[in-house]
Amino acid sequence: MKYVILIGDGMADYPIPERDNKTALQIASTPNLDFIATAGICGAVKTIPEGMDAGSDIATLSILGYDPAKYHTGRGPLEAMGMHIPLDEGDIAFRCNLITESEGRIVDYSGGHITNEEARGLIAALNEELPVRVEGTQIKLYPGVSYRNVLVLKSEDYVFEREKEVGGAPPHDIIGARIADELPREDILRNIVLTSREILEGHEINVRRAAENKRKANMVWLWSGGRKPSMPAFCDTYGVSGSVISGVYLVKGVGQCMGLDVIDVPGATGYIDTNYEGKAEYALRSLREHDFVLVHVEAPDEAGHLGDIDLKVKAIEDFDMFVVGKMLRGLEDEFADTGGEKGYKILVMPDHYTPVSVRTHTKEPVPFAIYRSQAQVRGQNKQKRGRKESERRKEGGFDEASARKSDLGVLDARAQELMRLFFGTV
Repeated sequence: MKYVILIGDGMADYPIPERDNKTALQIASTPNLDFIATAGICGAVKTIPEGMDAGSDIATLSILGYDPAKYHTGRGPLEAMGMHIPLDEGDIAFRCNLITESEGRIVDYSGGHITNEEARGLIAALNEELPVRVEGTQIKLYPGVSYRNVLVLKSEDYVFEREKEVGGAPPHDIIGARIADELPREDILRNIVLTSREILEGHEINVRRAAENKRKANMVWLWSGGRKPSMPAFCDTYGVSGSVISGVYLVKGVGQCMGLDVIDVPGATGYIDTNYEGKAEYALRSLREHDFVLVHVEAPDEAGHLGDIDLKVKAIEDFDMFVVGKMLRGLEDEFADTGGEKGYKILVMPDHYTPVSVRTHTKEPVPFAIYRSQAQVRGQNKQKRGRKESERRKEGGFDEASARKSDLGVLDARAQELMRLFFGTV
C-alpha cells in the first residue's frame, strides 16, 4: 500500500460576503479534490492545539501525530534543520525575516518579496557587520528563500527567560504595528533587530529597490527561536519509510527531524510560481522506493497573507490540477489495486486557515478527505470522477461546510486520530 498526503497550505478560509458568502475552496474549480471527498471519506480535524499559535510548524507536527507540546521547540530550529544548518547544543536558531520598516512600523513581512539574489546580498552584509556592532555575541545568518532566512545565536553565555519560542511575534501577524511595541523583550535580540536597520537601510540593494519603486528590505525580524528538537523516527511510529517534498525549509525540517527523505524539486519556490507538476512528478518517483510521501504547497497561504482572493483561488486551482490531479493519475497508473494489499491511499487537506479577510493564520478545524483505491469499484469511481463539477458540488465537495457535516465529528490530529484513520483500514 502506498500512502500520500497532499497539503495545500492555508487553503481553508471564511465565507466572503462579496463572493456570495463562498470560501476560496467553494469558488475554485477543484474536480480532483471533490472526487477524493465524494468517493472517499471527508471530515474536519483540529490541527492547532489549544493554547498554541496557528502556524505550519504546529499544524504539520499535529497532522503527522507528533504532539507539538512535546516536540515543538520553535519554528527557527525546524527551518535550520531543513537548510542542513549545524546546530550545537545551546545554539538557538531563529526564523529571520527580511521585512520592510517605514516610519517606525512594520509595513511588509517579506521585504517586498525580495529576490533570492538580493536577499543573499543583504544577508552577507549582515554577517559582516552584525558580529562587530553587537558586541559579546556569536551570530551567523544563513540565506534561505527570498525573505525567509535563519539566524543562529551561540548562546552558551546568555540565558533566556523562556525555554521555547524566543523572539518577537510572527511579522505577518503584526503588519502596521509599531516596531517599538513589538520588539523582542530580550536585550540582545532587540539590539540585533535595531542594528540591522542601520546596516540595511542605505545598502546599495535597497537604494536600487527604492529607485525602482520597490519596497526596501531594511530590517530583520527575529521570531520563534529555539533549540534543536528530538523526535522519534516516522518509520518507527507508523511502520513505513517515506519522503517529504516542499518549497519551504520549515516543512523540510519537520521531515528531516522525523527521518524522512527530503526531496528537492527544481523550481519549488514556496510561492505562487512554484513548480506544481514537478512536485507531483518527484513524489511519484519517490513512491517507487518508499511507501509514503508528503507533498506540501505553500502558494495558497501566501495569497491569504496578501489578502488576494483571486490569487488564492488560482493557487487552489493550480494545486488541484497540477498536484492532486497528476498524483491521482500517476497512482492509478502505477500503484492501483490488483486484488491484494496493493493500492494506495491519499489524504488531502490544508494545514490551517489563512483567511484573506484577516491575512493571517487562524485555529479552526480544517477539512480533510481520504480516498482509498479499490479495484472492484474503480470503474464506478472513474465514472463519478467524470461528472460535471456542478453535479459534484450538489452532493458536496471538498470545502469547509461539507467537512463540518461529516459523521466523524472533529478529529484531534495531535492525538494521532487522523493518522490512525489514514493508516487504518478505511
